[in-house]
Amino acid sequence: MSKTRFLIILFCMMVMAPSTPLKAQDRYQVGVCDWMVLKRQKLGAFELAKQLGCDGIELDMGSLGQREAFDNKLRDDLEAAHFKRVADSLGVKVGAMAMSGFYAQDLSKKDTYLSLVGDCFDTMDKMGGVRVAFLPLGGCGNDWTTDKQKRAIIVQRLHEIGEAAKQRGKVVGIDTPLDAAGNLRLLKEIKSQGIAIFYKFQTIVEHGWDIGKDLQKLGARNICAIHATNTDSLWLRNDPAINMPAIRQVLDKMGWSGWLFVERSRDVKMVRNVKMNYGSNVRYLKETFNSYPTPKVPLDSAGRDASYVNTIIARSQKATDALGITWTPDGENVRNIVANRYFTLNDIYAERDSLKKTDKQLAAATADSKLYRSHFGFDADLSAYLKPNEVVKVKDVMTFDVVRVTYTAYCDMIPTLTNEEKAQIMLWLIEARELAVDAESSNKKHETFKKYKGRINNYLSKRGYDIQQEREQWELRRAQE
Repeated sequence: MSKTRFLIILFCMMVMAPSTPLKAQDRYQVGVCDWMVLKRQKLGAFELAKQLGCDGIELDMGSLGQREAFDNKLRDDLEAAHFKRVADSLGVKVGAMAMSGFYAQDLSKKDTYLSLVGDCFDTMDKMGGVRVAFLPLGGCGNDWTTDKQKRAIIVQRLHEIGEAAKQRGKVVGIDTPLDAAGNLRLLKEIKSQGIAIFYKFQTIVEHGWDIGKDLQKLGARNICAIHATNTDSLWLRNDPAINMPAIRQVLDKMGWSGWLFVERSRDVKMVRNVKMNYGSNVRYLKETFNSYPTPKVPLDSAGRDASYVNTIIARSQKATDALGITWTPDGENVRNIVANRYFTLNDIYAERDSLKKTDKQLAAATADSKLYRSHFGFDADLSAYLKPNEVVKVKDVMTFDVVRVTYTAYCDMIPTLTNEEKAQIMLWLIEARELAVDAESSNKKHETFKKYKGRINNYLSKRGYDIQQEREQWELRRAQE
């Protein structure tokens, strides 16, 4: 067979071969809305998105209000280039540009709509050729859907916006109060391939419609992106109104691919805790639509009793809860580091107790040696994921926050303490914490602090303080408050 004939056959086989199905991590990408995580047009949005385990963000154009233009600092080429460099360095994409200002501004009355959209398209190009823009119609109210005159104005303007988007190789996703049938009629009226639906689960839930059926009726080609959350109340994983695995099956069957953005679904009991709320929702979406990344730090649970492991995991999670990172990839690694430390301590003390039966001196020496060698490794492991003050926070959680409670008590009890005396008290409490964090039980931790409290009391007595009298006066002051 000639070489030319072989190459022709090979080419035909490649053309005729069935296309490889998209993997989940390629088909679905998960991001957060920068304005909802309190990072509107802030560089910190990219770092936060990475911490949360996102693939990218929905980057807002800036506030609008009664201005003629968005408060868009990315209009500046140097600023936009800086944002792009940071995003690229972190491996965080801009999945969509949002014109969230139109949540409060009426498109039918905003005569600068074309220049506003043009500004958005320019910014999308600066951020690496972003394809999808988000345009909510919330500022139009709901009457436009039945008010023929107002609807005609909106349809005409959306047609112009769509044609402008098409010329730039982009699509503008609109957010409407309509179901699939209503959105299909609207798209037919707009008559532009540059307009699609930026689908929103919250809208469907609020109207009592079925998300799966609505998605299927609307069709994959009419959905450019999805706000995959409900209103603020519960995390997605706890929300009975949204059956995410069933939605995943529907989207798979439809062959849809694109971005799933977390807009809301914050737990109202902790609505201001950005990392916990968005970390939980991002993780749930990633678990449902993709393979969530395996933690880099494996849990040393092999061969251990399952109930004991679960107890240690719950105990360790208190540290990541305190840091607000429990539902993030880094949070899982930190939790495993803390849990593994508990496992290590358990192993050290179990070995000590076994050696005690034959040689108490050897048992104590062996335990002390292993505690010393492993103590600094624990700090180093945590430092790979946490800042110094966060490492301290983990140790405070592991030692029941005794340092802060005790230091505050001394300062309250003896208001006349000098800065030098306060500093000495804190130094001893920190030293106590370093020992207590390696103690074998909660009782032993408290015993460690008790010894150092005795040292502090002796120190203060030598400085002329009557500790008993100071304590009695302190208790009297508190009783009068």
